[in-house]
Amino acid sequence: MSLAFESPARPLVPVFGTISGALSPFAEPMVRAAAGLFLVPHGAQKLFGWFGGYGLEGTGQFFASQLGLPASLALIAGTIEFFGGLLLAFGLLTRPVATLVFGLMAVAAARVHLPAGFFWTDGGYEYPVFWAIVALSFAIRGGGRYSLDALIGREF
Repeated sequence: MSLAFESPARPLVPVFGTISGALSPFAEPMVRAAAGLFLVPHGAQKLFGWFGGYGLEGTGQFFASQLGLPASLALIAGTIEFFGGLLLAFGLLTRPVATLVFGLMAVAAARVHLPAGFFWTDGGYEYPVFWAIVALSFAIRGGGRYSLDALIGREF
């Protein structure tokens, strides 16, 4: 018995099938690289004060005074976002890094953004939950064929 999702649908325009077939292997690495690189500036804000951020001291004070979280979590969050983002982008230590990103985003969604509602434009949890799901997918699947993990022949 064949199920509909086992067989790919034929494209309406045949050339799209050719293009899709050629680019398909790069789809997942593009998402992994984008996810990692989108995290890096957020970590740079927390750690170094770049891109309009407050740096480690200011972020730590914000965590303590506004969020009721230990100031030391600013270093942990910034490190996961900055260095973890770079590692995720290159696909090195993909599973453990993606697991840390998932945890960070889950905590951010629950502790910081949940009270603001769903929409990210209002500071809601939409964005961190989305990135948590993306990170979870890489924690489950790993870095894939075009990753440094694959290049060195070792996944952790």
